[in-house]
Amino acid sequence: MRLFLLPLLLATLAQAQPLQIGVAHVSGTYHLTSQHYLDEGAEDIAQLGAKCIKVYLTLDTDRPVSAVYAHGSEWPACRTLAELAASPPFQRLFARPFETYVMTTFRGGRSASYWRAKFTEEDAADEERELHDLTLHLLRTWQGSGKTFVLGNWEGDWAVREAFDPKVDPKLEALANMTRWFQARQRGVDKARAEAGVKGVQVLHAVEVCLLRRGMEEGAPCVANQVVPKVAPDLVSYSCWELQEKPDEMLKALEWLAKLTPDKPPFGDRNIYLGEFGSPENVFPPAKQRSMIEGSLRVARDFGCPWAIYWALHCNEAKTTPVTKNEDVKGFDLIRPDGTKSLAWDLLHDAIGH
Repeated sequence: MRLFLLPLLLATLAQAQPLQIGVAHVSGTYHLTSQHYLDEGAEDIAQLGAKCIKVYLTLDTDRPVSAVYAHGSEWPACRTLAELAASPPFQRLFARPFETYVMTTFRGGRSASYWRAKFTEEDAADEERELHDLTLHLLRTWQGSGKTFVLGNWEGDWAVREAFDPKVDPKLEALANMTRWFQARQRGVDKARAEAGVKGVQVLHAVEVCLLRRGMEEGAPCVANQVVPKVAPDLVSYSCWELQEKPDEMLKALEWLAKLTPDKPPFGDRNIYLGEFGSPENVFPPAKQRSMIEGSLRVARDFGCPWAIYWALHCNEAKTTPVTKNEDVKGFDLIRPDGTKSLAWDLLHDAIGH
């Protein structure tokens, strides 16, 4: 081996790590116990053996935690994200033996995508302060725990649009506002990390994208090519529903996204993860469902993603309400409305390594 290649090899080996499979617990349309809904989901995901959990830590006016985790749940009045992270439900969650917490995070008093129409200097200062204070709280409270907290958004390519139509390009003004919004959030996280001076815990900022195909194939404007390079986030999350039936194309999309994403520690040029993947059992037959789940996991491993997060523990999409039977939901679940485990549970349980 040429000696000058040794540092590059060592750096590559240091970045490499096994894929960690996670599960999202958000806005289920049913519950199976009288517990606080956040506790109920966390217990079941821990039982699966997952070391990564995805939740909402948010105060936005669209979907605050009090709505996302409403079943059997009481929430204290919190003015800031740091106060919410210090609340008893989240303290219990963070004390559990999960290694990674991926959290969709929006500040209070505004809608999640308020920036789309207008984003002021005052807004930027507020975003920076909220993310700074939250990051500082997490770093100082959980130093030495070995935990990783990822602060992110929801599917940016939908959030930046005014309608759910992938063929309609987002407005350039909205993309510019989104860029400034993300930059403010990244500044807040960066400043808190520099200020905290602690070890044994990390807080990272992620930008989530969900529409890569037209950007990759046609050069259409999207969050990946218009926003990510200007923000240089710690991580990029790909909610990969558009390409789950085509794993070869998904892998190409991840490689394309990697070229647009500035390398950042601790994952270098593999700082991209699958923020959502899944397959609804009441929409697809078992063979198709197995193919989509196993294909997504294979792509995540082949690319080198640190995490792949299954959507979701309980299905959030009802076909009829109230939900009383398994057939009342689309089947984005690991545990069905009747309490039985789905095929997806078995596949993830095996993939985690039991």
